[in-house]
Amino acid sequence: MSHLLSFALCLTGFTALAFATNRQQRDIFGRLLRPSTTYVHRMVSACALVFALGILVARQGWSLGLVMFSGHTSLAAGIVFCALIGRARTFGRKLL
Repeated sequence: MSHLLSFALCLTGFTALAFATNRQQRDIFGRLLRPSTTYVHRMVSACALVFALGILVARQGWSLGLVMFSGHTSLAAGIVFCALIGRARTFGRKLL
């Protein structure tokens, strides 16, 4: 259960991090979000990733927990990256 929870937190963290970038805001929302909203996305991202790390380290110890965290973050980042590519290809990206 800790794997599923930590993976979901990593996925949430990388999704929020993607929404915090100017390029993705323009591509997804069609405009830049307010700086306070971007800051909230960055904080949610950091908190989700740190919490996922804490769960894995608490359950598995530092050695195996860090290795599992590396795997979870790699998989979550890959999924978010592929989803962003798929969205850009499906809806077309506007060049500014």
